[in-house]
Amino acid sequence: MGDNVVLTARRPGLLKEWADLHGAEARERILLLELDTTDSQQVRDTVRAAEAHFGGIDVLVNNAGRGWYGSVEGSPEADVRRSFELNFFSVVDLVRAVLPGMRKRRSGWIVNMSSVAGIASVPGFGFYSAAKFAVEGMTDALRAEVEPFGIQVLAVEPGAFRTQAYAGFADEPVTETVEAYRAFVETVRVAMVSQDGRQPGDPHRGVRAVIDAMAQDFPPRRIVLGSNGYDAVHDHLRDALDELRAQETASRSADFPEAA
Repeated sequence: MGDNVVLTARRPGLLKEWADLHGAEARERILLLELDTTDSQQVRDTVRAAEAHFGGIDVLVNNAGRGWYGSVEGSPEADVRRSFELNFFSVVDLVRAVLPGMRKRRSGWIVNMSSVAGIASVPGFGFYSAAKFAVEGMTDALRAEVEPFGIQVLAVEPGAFRTQAYAGFADEPVTETVEAYRAFVETVRVAMVSQDGRQPGDPHRGVRAVIDAMAQDFPPRRIVLGSNGYDAVHDHLRDALDELRAQETASRSADFPEAA
């Protein structure tokens, strides 16, 4: 398409092979930069470098993230904080870094990669789910705040996709601190490892679905990716609506009585 692309990673050398596959001409439109998204200063420096190289950023895709498994009670505090630093606060830092340029040009797209777990929590991944719930809430507010500046915002909620996301779990020990949950957490770990390489979602088709959604005359606010993700979100929202309706009388009874 002739688009310019800035790719960032903690180890950008891993992306060089991909960039080289596109040939010398296309290589001029690809910028590889080192970035640890949990380093706020490096985030700002990287955004400035990208803007200086290509003249501005039209689309930000917040794709960095990973899961840590463990119970809500027994996950090590360090893992909880690392999860939020990577899965939520790094998203916030990048959004804040690109918005001044987008507001100045009065155009832009922000695509925040959430998860099906940001709509329906996954037992054993409570803090990953919580961070993605936070991404969802921030994204909804952001969308309304930046709309007057011509900036559009999309939340993407993938289910299980055939990436390397689960590969590291095989060599990652369980660090559960509460023995009562250890057997459950071990089961969660085994289930995730067994899915590696067998996830139903196709990353290439997922990317195509996101691009197509952005190209719509009236783009959606969010898009769920994958059949298993769609079914999980559909069932969760249906059950939530049923419960909301069942508790309507109790909900409305909490108001002050109307004045006679």
